[in-house]
Amino acid sequence: MKVLLIQDVKSLGKAGEVKEVKPGYGQNFLIKKGFAKPATPEIITEHETELKRKAEKEATEIARLNELVQKLDKLGIVITKKIGKNGHLFGAVTKDEIAHALQEQYNIEIDKKHITEKTAIKTVGEHNVDLKLGHGIHATLHIEIQGE
Repeated sequence: MKVLLIQDVKSLGKAGEVKEVKPGYGQNFLIKKGFAKPATPEIITEHETELKRKAEKEATEIARLNELVQKLDKLGIVITKKIGKNGHLFGAVTKDEIAHALQEQYNIEIDKKHITEKTAIKTVGEHNVDLKLGHGIHATLHIEIQGE
């Protein structure tokens, strides 16, 4: 019996592979538990179509992220915070504040989880923040901190 693996099966193979198995193992374990489907031509064609659709979706997502990187590298945001007598900020500039300022100033929505700060921003001046956008794509955002 031939089955198309939907999930990785430890001693059998990876998802997407077509394997020849004994009928009892295929019916009673793999198909019943949802690890595989019978390898009929219709199911194989459906699986290949699904893989193509996912690849196209990923390609458009990568293109969109590359456009966003081009925008973000040219932009700079300004954040105004209160400063103390010694010239340091009260608290640090948070990821949430950076994401909110980017949304307000340029209408670009970035999840605060994508912002990676190496160190806390606690001083007035210019800083660069790295953004991990997914699919291995990074952008650098220039931030200017001003005191009130």
